[in-house]
Amino acid sequence: MNKPINRREFLRLTSLGGGVVFASALGGCSFGGQARAAGTAAGAAIDDFHFVQLSDTHWGFEGAPNPDAHGTLKKAVAAVNELAHSPDFIIFTGDLTHTTDDPKQRRVRMAQFREIVAGLNTQKVLFIPGEHDASLDRGEAYKEFFGDLHYTFDHKGTHFIALDNVSDPGASLGEAQLAWLAADLQQLPKDARVVVFAHRPLFDLYPSWDWATRDGAKAIELLMPYSNVTVFYGHIHQEHHHVTGHIAHHSAKSLIFPLPAPGSQPKRTPLPWDAEHPYRGLGVRQVRAEKKRDAYAITEFPVRKG
Repeated sequence: MNKPINRREFLRLTSLGGGVVFASALGGCSFGGQARAAGTAAGAAIDDFHFVQLSDTHWGFEGAPNPDAHGTLKKAVAAVNELAHSPDFIIFTGDLTHTTDDPKQRRVRMAQFREIVAGLNTQKVLFIPGEHDASLDRGEAYKEFFGDLHYTFDHKGTHFIALDNVSDPGASLGEAQLAWLAADLQQLPKDARVVVFAHRPLFDLYPSWDWATRDGAKAIELLMPYSNVTVFYGHIHQEHHHVTGHIAHHSAKSLIFPLPAPGSQPKRTPLPWDAEHPYRGLGVRQVRAEKKRDAYAITEFPVRKG
């Protein structure tokens, strides 16, 4: 019997070499729930697709937690290019570059990052900012290189929403963006397939470590009436899964260094580099969405003598 993958079976990890780990997910079900042909983002047909999520590359970082800081992003680009099938799109969920107080150096790092990821063999590469990219200048430099801080797009029957919870130094979305989100959602049927990208978690994972969005609960409240919602985020440099109501939240690993589990140590300091397993805890994620298919259980009964 072919059993659709449910939320508890969400991640199936496979190694693709170069120390980079991919997770293939959501096969056989829609994002956050079952798909309905009449409940797509603008009436579009539901179709299979997959995308790749990369996060927290911190280009420009130097230090002991990753002595190969100049190499891991390039290795990830090479690994993605070696996929058997090119993803429909690739998205970087923030902290593209490592923070710097020097506006000129900030732009140098963004230019270098953009040049490296231009080597990705896919037609569509998307970005959202992290606080390292945008909090010191409210996203001014980021917009010069990567465009809007928040936006939406539709792809094969799924509505995607990219949020900015970093350009406000107070770690908030802000009333203007929440109003924009509310207006966008009002255009969708309640069973639309909705995927949200954010850098910080929208829920209070560990606020004392800045692992929260101050008004994230307001965004979740706006999303709650929609039955098929999944949130992908970064920021915490590790895999983590959480559910608020029926909304699933999944964090991505970093491409620079792993961070400790929430509250597992006094300070939020990078885990030390392991020379024997140099890329442990680093990775990117491949997500696959498939339209719901009928599943049949077939049992063979042998012919028996009467």
